[in-house]
Amino acid sequence: MRKYFFLVLLSGLLACSSGDRPVSQGSYVPSIAKLTSDVMTPEVLWTFGRLGEPSVSPDGSSVAYTITYFNIEEDKSYRDIYLLKTGDKSVSRLTDTPEREFNIQWRPDGKKIGFLSSASGSVQIWEMNPDGSERKQVSDISGGISGFGYSPDQSKVFYIQSVKLDQDIHDLYPDLPKANARLETDLMYRHWDSWHDYTYNHVFISEYNNGKVRAGKDILEGERFDAPMKPFGGIEEIAWSPDSRTIAYTCKKLSGKAYAVSTNSGIYLYDLASGSTTYFTEGMLGYDKNPVFSPDGRYLAWESMERDGYEADKNRLFVADLQTGEKRDYSAGFDQNADHLTWSADGRYIWFISDIHATDEIYRLTLADGNIERMTDGVHNYSSIGISGDRLVATKTSMSKPAELYLVNPANGSDEALTAINKPLLDQLTLGKVEKRWIKTTDNKDMLTWIIYPPHFDPSKKYPAILYCQGGPQGTISQYWSYRWNFQMMAANGYIVVAPNRRGLPGFGMEWLEQISKDYGGQNIKDQLSAIDAMAKEPFVDETKLGAVGASYGGFAVNYLAGNHDGRFSAFISHCGIFNFEQMYATTEEMFFVDWDYGGAFWDKSNAAAQRSYSFSPHKFVQNWDTPILVIHGEKDFRIPYPQGMAAFNSAVLQDIPAQFLYFPEENHWVTGAQNGILWQRVFRGWLDQWLK
Repeated sequence: MRKYFFLVLLSGLLACSSGDRPVSQGSYVPSIAKLTSDVMTPEVLWTFGRLGEPSVSPDGSSVAYTITYFNIEEDKSYRDIYLLKTGDKSVSRLTDTPEREFNIQWRPDGKKIGFLSSASGSVQIWEMNPDGSERKQVSDISGGISGFGYSPDQSKVFYIQSVKLDQDIHDLYPDLPKANARLETDLMYRHWDSWHDYTYNHVFISEYNNGKVRAGKDILEGERFDAPMKPFGGIEEIAWSPDSRTIAYTCKKLSGKAYAVSTNSGIYLYDLASGSTTYFTEGMLGYDKNPVFSPDGRYLAWESMERDGYEADKNRLFVADLQTGEKRDYSAGFDQNADHLTWSADGRYIWFISDIHATDEIYRLTLADGNIERMTDGVHNYSSIGISGDRLVATKTSMSKPAELYLVNPANGSDEALTAINKPLLDQLTLGKVEKRWIKTTDNKDMLTWIIYPPHFDPSKKYPAILYCQGGPQGTISQYWSYRWNFQMMAANGYIVVAPNRRGLPGFGMEWLEQISKDYGGQNIKDQLSAIDAMAKEPFVDETKLGAVGASYGGFAVNYLAGNHDGRFSAFISHCGIFNFEQMYATTEEMFFVDWDYGGAFWDKSNAAAQRSYSFSPHKFVQNWDTPILVIHGEKDFRIPYPQGMAAFNSAVLQDIPAQFLYFPEENHWVTGAQNGILWQRVFRGWLDQWLK
């Protein structure tokens, strides 16, 4: 039985529709009572419900989705399925279990909702009626599965299962059952936060008869490749053709060193009748992924990057005519990314999401003339699109509000809220004002900078300010709502947050984005200093109490600024930051990243671009460090391995610089646990308060 949250209790509603109609809590939803303060705390932040996986019914009348809640005392999360009717906006809770249901799929006839659950002891397909009744297990696949999708004619399903194809140490030496070791001969033995487990994601196809799914056919049998791609790929990388005769899937059919240095994933078409596979994007060298068939099956659209090895290349919108074989880049004259491709019901349009000036908006491509139109405009991010008649169901967030579902009118871009999951909490909180400023850079460019003010901001007072250094490095400071780097949480601690969209960030054209590669310590650092220098001149900012914080590439920026800030800052926080470029190059996993952004290996002394990159390595300026620094790192961070953080911390202590090292043995490049997340927030604030207040 779940225990209730013990730090924050809430009486009243946990989730409600926009009309404030209550949803039954159920035995597995924590109760929330009136807050004692209107200023956000870490405990309140981790109490918010997190919307996910919206899935619109075939007739467009309903949306199934999940809400995840964290139980702080138990240090775990629970996820259940809800149903919203778009007509009257009524919401009902469909599951109330200790399991974490996921992978919601409407059956094509709309009579059942399929999902994955571990209720039987392994992850299997389950189904229920749209009202939550008659819940039953559909599959019983040995070893469990990780994803599935119905065929349009409802005669089959595909499912995803891990298949062991490589030998581990006990296969090689069966007489040593207690040996605990790995024996590696090539690269990609670990990825982001996990060691290779000798298995590969494969797509299986099974008959779907009388509500039952049995063991199916492995369409990648014997292939040592992942479809969907590990570690983050899901069912969005797989698509059924409308006639249910073809599966399109995404796969990077490379291994070892070749895999580590390349982004060349492709779209493959598997014909069910013949069992043959066609490499559909052969000759296209960058990431090609997330295929979607047009409703009539004539066209296939997908997201495509042009250059091999460049993970931040422009995400193009490609469409192929499957009758003629012609492939066309419809975004050739569009200097932005295209994501979340969604066909209109009549096949005339493709809806997609693109980042523009630090917001994520909905766009529409008209296939007939290739025209691309921007459909929405505001201070928000859209992150999903579904079709509901002549309207769109979309997920929307902002720096001041976590994700909710909205009904968008594409004719004029207006929207209306469908859900208000966190209204009971938000109604009790005072959030800081979010302001958009354009600041001049050292080369006279205009740079959009978000300024987030503390709640109850008083312009007659002076506040400490923190420069937020974005990661990526080609990340985005758009209107997202984070549960770690949350701008409202930072502002609630009594700080003015300065978040510049410096060189290297998307949404401002490819020239702006690409300038950062091979120039880590160059113009983008000047951009960030321009932002904090401009704000330091404001009468409400205490220019003697400035800090700089960031993670990943942002952690590098902090480490670099620590030796190159000319006395501007009084405190630094570097989370999973790069400290030693040579060590980073030789210990990270996806080698294409450092090859592209650094320009090559540190031992290539003839490579002038690479050698310039390595000259920016923060460890080369550590003798200039003179400012207190908090270093944070997770042991399971294999992108920027944790010795980078240890080296930064040790170097500070050896020079008698005040320092702390917050080390998470079970966390990775992020902090995902509830209690670890709250601890992170407390230490983060404590360090800044110690040196800036």
